Amino acid sequence: MTSYKDELDEILANASTENKTVIIAVVNKAYVEGDKSMLDLFLDGFWVGDGTRELTDHLLIVAVDQTSFERCKFLRLHCYKLETDGIDFVGENLYMSEEFIKMMWRRTLFLGEVLKRGYNFIFTDTDIMWLRNPFLWLNQSESIDFQISTDKFKGNPWSESNPINTGFYMIRSNNKTIALFDEWYSKKDSSARMKEQDVLLSLMRQGVFRSLRLTVRFLDTLYFSGFCQDSKDIRIVSTVHANCCRTIGAKMIDLTAVIHDWNRFKSLPANETSTIEWSPHTACVNSWRQ
Repeated sequence: MTSYKDELDEILANASTENKTVIIAVVNKAYVEGDKSMLDLFLDGFWVGDGTRELTDHLLIVAVDQTSFERCKFLRLHCYKLETDGIDFVGENLYMSEEFIKMMWRRTLFLGEVLKRGYNFIFTDTDIMWLRNPFLWLNQSESIDFQISTDKFKGNPWSESNPINTGFYMIRSNNKTIALFDEWYSKKDSSARMKEQDVLLSLMRQGVFRSLRLTVRFLDTLYFSGFCQDSKDIRIVSTVHANCCRTIGAKMIDLTAVIHDWNRFKSLPANETSTIEWSPHTACVNSWRQ
């Protein structure tokens, strides 16, 4: 019988692939409640996507409150309740609010712990539709430490000029990536009013990726797209992220439109699929005016 160090150790072992890779998403109460929740929509993506259903076997939902943890358990997923030291992450944390920033840093600390336990992972926000298996487009070479999504792809997958987005990335567990997360989290208290993504961007511009000798690949929005920059080809896109959007409600409306676009694409004959265009992200554009 396998013995585990603690509950997290057991959950990671149960959720991981043979090469110790896990897919991780973090949720709170605001993401699991309502007639149709963000978590429900996120899981819909795995259901309707190509070759994505079996990936939920390796999906770990990290819940930051009791309601989201209970919902996860009800859905029979791999679930872990993250202790938050009395900080209330229950409600919707508007983009760049104080609670939003606290939750992002707590997430970063947890993910660093996963690396220290020897697990590689894909981190994904739940406002991302997985329409195709992203492992097909992610480089599986052990020489690449970190592959991260971009708000707008500048054309060179190795250039630090790409504006990173920490809503989706794949990272390998090794001494270099563990050192990166330690350095990243160490900046929390000296980075007031900055979200963790901005701090990581700052570290990159200061040369930390190079000083740690990290090999970092920046992901093309053709395959890993978002509302900031749509993929130009629905026939090969893997994920669609509701970035450049402020509220959960707006994300829900426009991601539902993505699912409709995808279903329309799947229903067309192969010779007509190139005519499909994404619906405009009207709710997300308007969310910034509220």
